[in-house]
Formats: sequence, structure tokens, C-alpha cells
Amino acid sequence: MGLKMKRILLIFIFYLPAAFAGDRPRPAFGDALDTTSAARADDIVWPDGRGLPAGRGSVTTGRVLYEQRCIACHGREGRGGIGGELAGGNPDLSAEQPDQNIGTYWPYATTLFDFVRRAMPLDAPWSLSNEEVYAVVAYLLHLNGLLPADAELDAGRLAALRMPNRDGFVGIEASLPTPREH
Repeated sequence: MGLKMKRILLIFIFYLPAAFAGDRPRPAFGDALDTTSAARADDIVWPDGRGLPAGRGSVTTGRVLYEQRCIACHGREGRGGIGGELAGGNPDLSAEQPDQNIGTYWPYATTLFDFVRRAMPLDAPWSLSNEEVYAVVAYLLHLNGLLPADAELDAGRLAALRMPNRDGFVGIEASLPTPREH
């Protein structure tokens, strides 16, 4: 079979499914975002703290909120439940299945804020005010030994907090190796 015939056959095979598609409706995945949800999609908190909103929260308030909204899934003092362990456990990340709790795994505290704000509680994401998110994050950081019991957390303190596993990931800004010359 010549090259020209192979190309024709390849084009035919490629376009064959379209010939049988007819007027069938295309699958619709998901729902259209409402205006509020679409605006929230752009509310990004960066690892360096850009995008953190105004507000503050204390470990004490965070504990109360945790016991009201988080304990059912994450257990007492974040030790685990159906929603996973948030504190404690084995800090050895070289284990076959390392604990991926906040204090040993997460590289940036600001990412924790962003995640809690966007996704928690699971049954009502985006339902916590900025002050409540700061408070819950303060309590979670306290459970992991990263903040004292009397601490208050705001954008400046959260962005400045250095997580123990900060250098445990390859950043997206990492440079690629230069190609070898032959």
C-alpha cells in the first residue's frame, strides 16, 4: 500500500466516528456557574500570601468552631475520622504511606487557608466567614505545634509562618535541566 493510500485510510478512520454521530446531543458535564461562584473562582490565595483577605481569628475561637463544624469528620483534636487526620501521627514522610497531616506534609499555611475557605465544611463550602477561616486555621496550626494556644492569626502572620515541609516539594518555578550537547 502506497503512502498516499495510507494517508487516505488514516483520514477515513479518523473521521469515521463523526459520520455516525448524527444529531445526537453532546454530553453536558456539570452545571453553569452562577455569578457568585464564578467570582469566587478567582479568589486565589498564593503561597506567598497574595490574595489573603482582611480578617483575623484566634486559636480559642477556632477550637469552638472546630468542635461545631469539623469534629464529626476529622475527629477529636484532628486525630482522624472519616475526613482524615489533620494533626499528630508519624512525622516520617519517607514511610511507605506517610501521614499527610498539616504539620508534617503541607508546605504552606496559606494553602491551608485557601483549602478550608473553598472546600470546608464539606457539606457547606464557602460558608465560613474570613474571620472563621482564620480561626479554624489558627486552631489547626496550634494542634500541629505551629502556633501557641493564645495566638491570633491574620494575613501577615499566616503568610510569614514557615511550615516544616516547606522545602519538601519541587516548586513550579524550578528550572529545567539544560540539554546536553552532543
